[in-house]
Amino acid sequence: MYLIVGLGNPENQYKNTRHNMGFDVINEIAKKYNITIEKEKYNGLYETALIEGKKVILLKPQTYMNLSGEAVKKYMEFYNITTQELIIIYDDMDIPKGQIKLRKTGGPGSHNGMKSIIENIKTKDFPRIRVGIGRPIYEFDKINYVIGQIPKEERPILDEGIKKATEAVIEIISKGIDNAMNKFNIS
Repeated sequence: MYLIVGLGNPENQYKNTRHNMGFDVINEIAKKYNITIEKEKYNGLYETALIEGKKVILLKPQTYMNLSGEAVKKYMEFYNITTQELIIIYDDMDIPKGQIKLRKTGGPGSHNGMKSIIENIKTKDFPRIRVGIGRPIYEFDKINYVIGQIPKEERPILDEGIKKATEAVIEIISKGIDNAMNKFNIS
């Protein structure tokens, strides 16, 4: 069973923000497979489903970004998920808009959601998909950049990254992280 976690902030207030790329990918997967994510448990919205013949849990933590690890840890414990069955999807300013990067391990960088996950599950060795959002024009404006509304003209570019990340999740589930990295990490 895979636990597929998209990072973001509760959608009513933060919908259409760069920081919710993880939620957007989960929503795209749900749309593609006709899954409704409405169940609530352990500070998360989730649903179990079959994707490519594999049982999965789609999860959107509702703890706000900085506490995402609390929900992830509870789901991993309850469903007996190993770190190799965990896939975390999140926004990354160091990757160009519309691009993605897959890794099997690594530090959190400046991403507070990833810091929380690594702190809570006590390892950095788990697959992740970083969805590129690019950088703000002014470095001092990072917070407004990630939680501010996405301009209409930028949305199609970010949607490309969401589609690629959705395909990457499916590739990981069906063929493994190594194959997915070979297919999607083009640089």
